[in-house]
Amino acid sequence: MKSSELRTKSDTELGQELESLLRAHFNLRMQHGTQQLSNTAQMSRVRREIARVKTIIRQRKAA
Repeated sequence: MKSSELRTKSDTELGQELESLLRAHFNLRMQHGTQQLSNTAQMSRVRREIARVKTIIRQRKAA
């Protein structure tokens, strides 16, 4: 999801998005640990999405 799309969401929606991304990241780590993950690039994509959401949340709190 692009940062422009994330900026249109409310704070509660961003919180829910962050929660779902953290769960997805946890699941990917477990799959990677048990060697069931076929596409390891997914992990870095999810980490970047988490960073985008956290950045937008922090910018809103600072403003």
